[in-house]
This record gives sequence, structure tokens and C-alpha cells, in this order.
Amino acid sequence: MDKPALGKLEKVDLRDYWKSESQDFTPWLASAENIALLGEAIDLELEVEAQEKEVGPFRADILCKDTSTGQWVLIENQLEPTDHTHLGQLLTYAAGLNAGTIVWISEHFTNEHRATLDWLNEITDEGFSFFGIEVELWRIGGSPPRAKVQRDQQAE
Repeated sequence: MDKPALGKLEKVDLRDYWKSESQDFTPWLASAENIALLGEAIDLELEVEAQEKEVGPFRADILCKDTSTGQWVLIENQLEPTDHTHLGQLLTYAAGLNAGTIVWISEHFTNEHRATLDWLNEITDEGFSFFGIEVELWRIGGSPPRAKVQRDQQAE
């Protein structure tokens, strides 16, 4: 009996699918289905409260509530490898929104930024959690891309 040929698994560049973080990726992530996917990765029940939430003159990507604790969850998106600019934004928004859970989503975490999240988890009390989440897009042959959202192994 002949078996059907296996399709080729291909990684899709995030910017080929989401041209803009604020106009494309943030609304995609904030949908009920996709925020649940993120919630599974960090073991939280998330409910979106706001997109592009004002923090003084700045805007945080997504503000959620952890429905099991009522705690604020800040999500900062980045469709490239991590950088210092987004790290600063993450901390500024967390302070301005009084977030207890801080989630940084990126294509890839540098060793230095992974170490920073680990260090923040070590020096803060149990009321704070910092997560590094890597997002990837994959497709088989001509299929639509599918997102893979997973914790960065060191930062949690």
C-alpha cells in the first residue's frame, strides 16, 4: 500500500505574515483563541482588557487580567530578536500598569535578555512573574501558517 508523501515543514518569517506589530500581530494575539494559546504556554487564564493601553504618553501592547487571581498581565510584543528598547518598554509599562505578570513575546531571546528575565524572577517576590515567550510560524507545503507559542526555556 502506497503512503501519501509527507509535506515539507517550512518556517515562515514572522514579518512575512505580520507586517506590523500593532496593526497585525497585536490584534491576532488578542483574539480569544490566540490569547488562550498564550495562556496555555504560561499556565494562566487570560482575559484581554485592552490593546494599545495608554501608559502616560506610551502604549502597552496588550493588558490582560488573570481571571483566577484578578492580577494584571502585561504583554509586550516583538517580532524580531529581543532588544534593549523593548526591555525598557516592558519595565516602564509594567510599573505604569501595576502588572504582576509580565510577558515578553519575541522571535528569539538573546542570552543576555533571557538572563535578565531570570534575574528579575530571582530578585522579585512571589507577586511578580516574568515570562519570555518565543513565537514561530510554520507551514507544510502550501498550507496556511500555524503559530507555535512556547516559553523560552530559561526565562519563566
